[in-house]
Amino acid sequence: MGKGGQDYGRKENPIPDASDRETYKAWAKEVRECEEHFKVKVKSGLSTEEFENRRKIHGFNELEKHEGQSIWSLILDQFNDTLVRILLGAAIISFVLAWYDGDEGGEMEITAFVEPLVIFLILIVNAIVGVWQESNAEKALEALKEIQSEQASVIRDGVKVLSIPAKDLVPGDVVELKVGDKVPADMRVVELISSTLRLEQGSLTGESEAVNKTNKPVAADSDIQGKRCMVFAGTTVVNGNCICLVTQTGMGTEIGKVHMQIHEASQSEDDTPLKKKLNEFGEKLTMIIGLICILVWLINVKYFLTWEIVDGWPRNFKFSFEKCTYYFEIAVALAVAAIPEGLPAVITTCLALGTRKMAQKNALVRKLPSVETLGCTTVICSDKTGTLTTNQMAVSKLVAIGPNVDTLRAFKVEGTTYSPADGKIDNWPTGKLDANLQTLAKIAAICNDAGVSQSEHKFVAHGMPTEAALKVLVEKMGLPSDARSATKNTLLRCCDWWNEQDRRIATLEFDRDRKSMGVIANSGLGKNSLLVKGAVENVLERSSKIQLRDGSIVKLDNNARNLVLQALHEMSTSALRCLGFAYKDEIPKFEDYDGSDDHPAHQLLLNPSNYSSIESDLIFVGLVGLRDPPRGEVYNAIEDCRAAGIRVMVITGDNKNTAEAICREIGVFSPNEDISSKSLTGKDFMELRDKKAHLKQDGGLLFSRAEPKHKQEIVRLLKEEGEVVAMTGDGVNDAPALKLADIGIAMGIAGTEVAKEASDMVLADDNFSTIVAAVGEGRSIYNNMKAFIRYMISSNIGEVASIFLTAALGIPEGLIPVQLLWVNLVTDGPPATALGFNPPDKDIMKKPPRRSDDSLIDLWILFRYMVIGIYVGLATVGVFIIWYTHGSFLGIDLSGDGHTLVTYNQLANWGQCSSWTNFTASPFTAGARVLSFDADPCDYFQTGKVKAMTLSLSVLVAIEMFNSLNALSEDGSLLTMPPWVNPWLLLAMSVSFGLHFLILYVPFLAQVFGIVPLSFNEWLLVLVVALPVILIDEILKFVGRCTSGSQARRSKQKSE
Repeated sequence: MGKGGQDYGRKENPIPDASDRETYKAWAKEVRECEEHFKVKVKSGLSTEEFENRRKIHGFNELEKHEGQSIWSLILDQFNDTLVRILLGAAIISFVLAWYDGDEGGEMEITAFVEPLVIFLILIVNAIVGVWQESNAEKALEALKEIQSEQASVIRDGVKVLSIPAKDLVPGDVVELKVGDKVPADMRVVELISSTLRLEQGSLTGESEAVNKTNKPVAADSDIQGKRCMVFAGTTVVNGNCICLVTQTGMGTEIGKVHMQIHEASQSEDDTPLKKKLNEFGEKLTMIIGLICILVWLINVKYFLTWEIVDGWPRNFKFSFEKCTYYFEIAVALAVAAIPEGLPAVITTCLALGTRKMAQKNALVRKLPSVETLGCTTVICSDKTGTLTTNQMAVSKLVAIGPNVDTLRAFKVEGTTYSPADGKIDNWPTGKLDANLQTLAKIAAICNDAGVSQSEHKFVAHGMPTEAALKVLVEKMGLPSDARSATKNTLLRCCDWWNEQDRRIATLEFDRDRKSMGVIANSGLGKNSLLVKGAVENVLERSSKIQLRDGSIVKLDNNARNLVLQALHEMSTSALRCLGFAYKDEIPKFEDYDGSDDHPAHQLLLNPSNYSSIESDLIFVGLVGLRDPPRGEVYNAIEDCRAAGIRVMVITGDNKNTAEAICREIGVFSPNEDISSKSLTGKDFMELRDKKAHLKQDGGLLFSRAEPKHKQEIVRLLKEEGEVVAMTGDGVNDAPALKLADIGIAMGIAGTEVAKEASDMVLADDNFSTIVAAVGEGRSIYNNMKAFIRYMISSNIGEVASIFLTAALGIPEGLIPVQLLWVNLVTDGPPATALGFNPPDKDIMKKPPRRSDDSLIDLWILFRYMVIGIYVGLATVGVFIIWYTHGSFLGIDLSGDGHTLVTYNQLANWGQCSSWTNFTASPFTAGARVLSFDADPCDYFQTGKVKAMTLSLSVLVAIEMFNSLNALSEDGSLLTMPPWVNPWLLLAMSVSFGLHFLILYVPFLAQVFGIVPLSFNEWLLVLVVALPVILIDEILKFVGRCTSGSQARRSKQKSE
């Protein structure tokens, strides 16, 4: 539509926004009143001068271009996260301290700068991903502009201008529409040039078939579907041509309102349930880190601030800035240890793997967080047309005449698509069509302007969907037994054969008065016949005879007429659209008509008012019932939703009776259920006093004749009640609600680009059951994410406990920040990611959805991981102390490297080493190096701690690998869920141990991380200290199972 959106708002005399001014109700006014209101004559249109004046007032006929967030604003938003802010603060402080210590050079300089730079790198990558995702958010608005018309045929200054840019239309312009045109603005139909006018407006209103339009006014309070004298921007003319008067342009049109609703919905997007929980966790973590840092500071204040008590008052304060900085670094190390830095990367990886799994099930995820959101869906608000149904008209029942006038034959027709091979006709006399069925097939094939073609893997209708369905019916009916000449291998082979037998030479177009269409066909034997199809009551009223099964013709008496009307009533109450078929061989004025203009009878065909008299004294043949059929797999999918505790609400723009019949058939309502309180029109719902009470009803709900604003309101109210809402849709009218819902799901085949761009997920097969499969996958992914989040958090608790014990006991620092960062990011990453491959529970779709306030970590789980964390702290600090104070441990000799043993008291007071007399430290081997301390024996507790630090780090890594086995199941023992149920986890553990060996045995990396290679005995010590973590958690799981089992029994007894 060009760049007009940039000019919007630069008008000389801007009018109020469409939503702020009262709309002129042109649909309720006569044409003359509309001309007076818009100060225009339909015959002459606007003058050029008047057009220029109105353009200054109303601006261009195009949609606003909303200014999106600036790139800097988007970048800053990525840091509006508690965990990220803590991490950013820790990185800045680490960088400042590294800069301060930079003058010392050497190893510590390299080590100190690695930590802040890696954290900054994580934050930058996280911000890039976030900005990329959010910059795609407004594409739905751009897609909406694509469906607008670019050209229009307009009358100006009394002259028809065949093509002007549609953006130049203003209210009051007179526009001509013809078949195939896309409507350029909202317009009032003022004159029908053809006898009938039909528009396809389903993408805007949700109606399942093309709509007949008129120039007669309708009620002022009509809903959008009821405005039969209005045509709307973006819809398409499928039949007829007319003259229209522009009433609304740009943002004032119905599509403009949708544009505004999409924009508003995009402004109110909420965080996903998981992000909310992680933010809550981050806030609690901030408090915990703050308290622990203060506690560590208070415990160690004696080391950098001393004083003497003189006369009862503290005097002679001594402050050591160097030691103050050292303990500040410990506090920073605590922050690094407490934050699971690898969590964002692992979550993104798990979600990305989830999208691949869902893609295999035909669910294409456009936004990663949607994978997790699906898992906690509590309500699915589904559109009917195209989602629960095929959006393809199909004949479902055929009623033919029996052997006598008092009997009818009914055939059930299977199939839900335009594929001739989709389904068959029950009890069909294949190859033995009687005369009555042959006549019915002939009329359906010849009195028909539609076509069907195959496009890739789907079948597409051309023309009216009902007529395309009739052609598919003819193919299923087959040919008469004597039709041997039909050898063409075409898609519509039978229809082609009938059209070869009887050549169509004239058409009596459908009109809204007689409600039928007729054709004059020549059999090739010089005989013409009239074939008619249309509304059953009208065709029956103009019929005087009826054809029996054997082809004989008898009088159509009242009994036969009532029998047909009874069949019609039964089919209509089942929400079938019915068409009747009739013919006559005797058409006196057209006996020798050959279609030429100079034939006397040709003049009769030029005047549609003659059609009713031509189509009189007909011979009635039978009738068919058509519908937009439900998808075959939807019924079971609805049952699965019910078992999973997910409510299904159907929100459609279609007719109430049709929607109710479909809902009963697919299981939203039971066949005999009283649905008077559960089925409302969108207008009725908006008039309810207590809308939330209506939405809280158990079971399914139906909202028919729903407009975009109704859908949005329903989604908004459900979200206010704490529901996690998935909304499905395919049309433009669905886009605002898709944007507002927790997860918007668009149709990939039948869906408009607007709907797809507004959605979080696209169904490649347009199938409702795919949503249910995706929900199951989402639940499995969430459970696995919960497993690795708990695993990573429990690991971090252990690291915090380790640093806290180190500070509390006063021993040298056993783990430095860069080592903790390596463990959190690299070593923990593979096992955490592998936990995302845990097999799903077999009964995952038999459980109710988790509550939105369901916490990631309950009190019992927190207690369990506190116990595990304390053990990690004791183990990492304990092995550090063991190396310094023991020559052997549990029979494992540790004296092989020749290091000096000290007492625990010496180790805890290592800061006073310089005041010790006769303290010496022997040289010892650390890998290929020999460390000696002749110059400064006290350096044994600084440079000399490298072996003890390596043991602490190795114990931490080993414990966390074994702890990942504990995370396979929340409560299940490793005896019932052994490690090989998830072979990816065993592979990930191997990778993590491999990475640890890499930094141990590659000299450069060992220098960066401040560690040295270990001997065989030292590795034995690591395993002995690490393995008990499995036994401890097995005991805790057993206690948990016993406790939960007794609680379940007690609750069962109470319920009984």
